[in-house]
Amino acid sequence: MRKTLLCGTALLAMFGFSTMATAADTIPVGHLACYTGPTSDVGVPYGNGVADAMNYINANGGINGKKLEYETVDYSYKAPQAIATYKKWLSGIKPVAIQGWGTADTEALVQFIAKDEIPYYSASYSGHLTDPTGKSPKTKSPAPYNFFYGPSYSDTCRGLVQWAADDWAAKGGKGVPKFIHMGANHPYPNSPKEACAEYAKELGFEVLNPIVYDLKPGDAKAQCLTLKDSGANYAYMGNTAGSNISLLNSCGTVGAKPQFMANVWGWDENSIKAAQESGDGVAVPLGSPSWKSDAPGMATVRAISKTSDPSGETYRNLHYMRGVCAVFFMKDAMAVADKMDGGITGPNIKKGMEQMKDHVPAGLEGVCKPSTWTSEDHRGTTEVSVYTTTYNGGDFKFNQQSTVVVPRRDDWLGW
Repeated sequence: MRKTLLCGTALLAMFGFSTMATAADTIPVGHLACYTGPTSDVGVPYGNGVADAMNYINANGGINGKKLEYETVDYSYKAPQAIATYKKWLSGIKPVAIQGWGTADTEALVQFIAKDEIPYYSASYSGHLTDPTGKSPKTKSPAPYNFFYGPSYSDTCRGLVQWAADDWAAKGGKGVPKFIHMGANHPYPNSPKEACAEYAKELGFEVLNPIVYDLKPGDAKAQCLTLKDSGANYAYMGNTAGSNISLLNSCGTVGAKPQFMANVWGWDENSIKAAQESGDGVAVPLGSPSWKSDAPGMATVRAISKTSDPSGETYRNLHYMRGVCAVFFMKDAMAVADKMDGGITGPNIKKGMEQMKDHVPAGLEGVCKPSTWTSEDHRGTTEVSVYTTTYNGGDFKFNQQSTVVVPRRDDWLGW
């Protein structure tokens, strides 16, 4: 049975699997989604990718014949609601794995899931989730059961400032370039702030005082005037796409024009179309190919998309593909766990993840980056693909700039 609980609309929809299925034939999974709230602009496509991927797996043999029995809860980006949902799941569906979402709630649940031995696949890529043993002095807390697909927020920002340093040199920049972090005072945009600033200093940047702007879209002219006065050459935007559209439109009106760089949730096709020329040139770390890509694995993604859109006509943005990848890495770990003593349990799924080396789920070649997890290091990949975007009258383009492989430094683990 699949349940979808939309707390934002108090709607409960239930879709039944075969009533002949037994407990041994199903694998309980929690799906904590953000379909409403301040990050729903990117939460909706990601959550749709997660749900479609699980339905596709069930329609194509499941995990060695076992179907994923999942419950989706829209927690509206409220950490207390996420924690309450988790506790409810423990006494209800008893998930062996969870597909999660935000940084504040994921970090709040780290110790719970470690104690309960439930692998947690978040859409938070906080560097604090990458140290499974707690050996790094920068680690907040050991995170043995946390996994995510893609480079951490910290490594992504490091990759962007590495690109920025090269860009400054290539353009013949004179003097010391200035870098500034912008974002809400919230665990998600704050996650890479210190780590990225330190690396920017290593690379020779002058790091300016951060500028705070709201996760909710709104007038940001005051922040843009501060940005203009700062003389920043490179500005990292730590918020999600909807908020960044407002920021760029506001900055365009006051003439604040540094090289903007977005985090992986901070810029996408909807942003390009909404901001139009105000967003031209934004540097973005693509975590997946776009819907128009001819990468081999996009054939599988398009088949997955048809589980909720049989016409195949719905355009899926960048975040949808990353949701698909998160589920398929979980699927492959479950397939490995199924062959272990005890079968598909949380500890066995964890072991399955930590055996992966340069792994790409079958059928998703060119979509999901090769990823490696070990019992000592949960940085799946440190590869950052940097693109800039142009509106081009509505025919938007992603322009490849560089692929930066961020070093796996020991002092960066868990940070």
